Amino acid sequence: MPKNDAAREPAPQRVRPVPRRGFLTALVLVVATIAVVIVVQRAVDGLPHWLNPFHEETKDRSGPVLLQSIRDLNRYEAASGNFQVVVDLEKDAKFLPSSLRGKRTLFVGNGSVDAYVDFSRIASGAIKVNSDRTSATITLPHAQLEPTNLDTKRSYVYATERGLFDRFGDFFSSNPDNQQQLYVLASQKIQTAAQESRLAAQADANTKRMLENMLRALGFKTVTVQQPNAQ
Repeated sequence: MPKNDAAREPAPQRVRPVPRRGFLTALVLVVATIAVVIVVQRAVDGLPHWLNPFHEETKDRSGPVLLQSIRDLNRYEAASGNFQVVVDLEKDAKFLPSSLRGKRTLFVGNGSVDAYVDFSRIASGAIKVNSDRTSATITLPHAQLEPTNLDTKRSYVYATERGLFDRFGDFFSSNPDNQQQLYVLASQKIQTAAQESRLAAQADANTKRMLENMLRALGFKTVTVQQPNAQ
């Protein structure tokens, strides 16, 4: 057989993609720029605010306070009670474990409730004075309780346990620390505790003692303060 002197053609080679050096260089520059900015910002945090270009200034642009109404208070603030309550609020799903879906919050609420006697409710003829002005009898209404005044500066979330789904939802929530429900529950519980306490009775006793001392200082020798239908 005759020899085949024809040169063999080389096998075709795969063309490797040329690395995108421009994109990588730009990415490195962006990352380096961000790193430099962070380092510089941390370095200037210790400087006085007038030398710190990253110093934040708070500007109060609130409008003026408008006086909407004025009313006379014909009442005697006779007593005030300070209360503290621990609200244990738990929310969970019916068919999911608490590790996945659920939230439990311990909230410490501090507030006060004032007790007062409304003198505007004193009926006509409730004050009786004898002819020589040595004896006086006063019939008073019983003390009432003001709504709870919750001290938001001294009320706080003590502990929170959240499931995985709740943690993820709170991360994207616009207001994850909404404590309005906790404030309402704490106020309701404090109000109930005040109603069950001796606060109103103490206010009645303080008002009675105040009027007796005042009228005796005015020359009355016998002073009787009564509150019908006392509970």
